[in-house]
Amino acid sequence: MSDYLDCVIVEHNPANKDINNAVIWLHGLGASGHDFEPVVPELGLRSDLAVRFVFPHAPQIPVTINGGMVMPAWYDILEMSIDRKVDVVQIKKSAQNINDLIEREIARGVPAENIVIAGFSQGGAVAYHTALSYSQKLAGLLTLSTYLATNDHIEFSDANKNIPILINHGTQDPVVPEILGQQATKTLQARGYDVKYVTYPMAHQVCGPQIRAIGEWFNEVLS
Repeated sequence: MSDYLDCVIVEHNPANKDINNAVIWLHGLGASGHDFEPVVPELGLRSDLAVRFVFPHAPQIPVTINGGMVMPAWYDILEMSIDRKVDVVQIKKSAQNINDLIEREIARGVPAENIVIAGFSQGGAVAYHTALSYSQKLAGLLTLSTYLATNDHIEFSDANKNIPILINHGTQDPVVPEILGQQATKTLQARGYDVKYVTYPMAHQVCGPQIRAIGEWFNEVLS
């Protein structure tokens, strides 16, 4: 029996059907599973969709760039340069924790191909690693204001070589510069992935028009 991460659960199910879709959405550094909870009603999801949103809380670990302060983090941030060194071991550990949450949704009756993996900032780096290496076909991958940290360490899964990928980035992001979103897009396109890249005139955050566009994308990729 796995020790699952604590999660905030929000269900969108106006028609009161059996839940047959799931979105596992990872927050950024120092935040919590509650961070994106208020977004769900703003997405404009179809009334016939039955979706369980799973917002896991990252573990509490020391973070180097913050003087070793213990805080919610999916992995240690060692430096803030563009070509930053990456805590690959902890990213892989966090990805395994998300794999466990995928398996739990499958056990609850949600097919793997109806599960979207999403992540903001740090959470997005783990979302990339999780979805691109997952052994069964998933519904989609959504990454927000993030970067492809483990390209050289992912065992890319054939099952997800056709996964719909939506990458969003703010053009004024001072934390994760937009060039990193562009790099991720180009790297994945070079590998043959179908990537949609969309920018918004914002900093390291999300905005209203973006949330509605994400909702439209969910409406497309979920059954």
